[in-house]
Amino acid sequence: MSADRIAIVGAGAWGTALANVIARGGRSVTLFARDAAAARTMTAVRESRRLPGVPIDERVAIAALSERPPEADAILVAVPAQALRGTVSALAGTVAAGTPVVACAKGIERTTRRFMTEIIAECLPGSVPAILSGPGFAADVAHGLPTAVTLAAADEALAQLLARTLGSPAFRPYHSTDVRGVEIGGAAKNVLAIAAGIVAGRKLGASALAALTTRGFAELMRFGRAYGAQPETLTGLSGLGDLILTCTSPQSRNFSLGLALGQGRDLPSPASGGGRARGGPLVEGAFTAAALIDMARARNVEMPIAAAVAAVLDGALSIDAAIEALLTRPLRAEGWQP
Repeated sequence: MSADRIAIVGAGAWGTALANVIARGGRSVTLFARDAAAARTMTAVRESRRLPGVPIDERVAIAALSERPPEADAILVAVPAQALRGTVSALAGTVAAGTPVVACAKGIERTTRRFMTEIIAECLPGSVPAILSGPGFAADVAHGLPTAVTLAAADEALAQLLARTLGSPAFRPYHSTDVRGVEIGGAAKNVLAIAAGIVAGRKLGASALAALTTRGFAELMRFGRAYGAQPETLTGLSGLGDLILTCTSPQSRNFSLGLALGQGRDLPSPASGGGRARGGPLVEGAFTAAALIDMARARNVEMPIAAAVAAVLDGALSIDAAIEALLTRPLRAEGWQP
């Protein structure tokens, strides 16, 4: 197998960053914008409006998905989790059988409770689903700053091939066959990062933030075990590593949403396009929270922090009430097991 030609569907911040870093690694890369107008603008200015100030590498070709399908050895889909189904459905009938299709979103589809690779398998049954996730901000990757992530596919040889193909000295994908574990880490940490932002916004202190992150990780581990994830995956880059990053930096949209909530700032309403959680279409954790809790309850997994976030986002609980409920929970032995 070879994967010298890479197509990236989605010309937002993350798609543009991936295009830059893969092109620098010597691969042929085509970045697909949603329509011809967007592609023409990006070609003219060599910049994505989602990643201002970061030039698109001259070796990256830009095309419009509306004008031609992506023809490549591997396709990376870098769109938000809730947009993945529509995006890959539009590719049906154009993707050659056996082509790896790599989801680059972190979330759970809120209407179906499906993980990203499940959506790809459903919409593109002849493709080979994979997942790329881990602690990396688009701006860091685009600027060539050192970043390590996890790339998972069910077939180990394919996972290794894709990791080698996408990797470079500054961008290190570690390969795995634990697809579900990588997906769970990315989805759950987004919800927990909102909680971390609330703690910071309420100025509860560094000690509280450390406690929240640690106990949140215990919740992530419980959920992962219930859904078949390997513990070593959850303690790796796509689990603990990503949790640490997003629970400590305002660069994280999820942390920033929590920060705004904790500070009492007004956020967009659902009617204005902010989504059910008022967090905006790119705050993945806002959409994932309710789905995560429904899935946790289905398997009797206790996730009090994530449940508090979901309740706050849905308007069922005030932030002060959520904090009080967490602080008054019964004392118990430490550990991530139920």
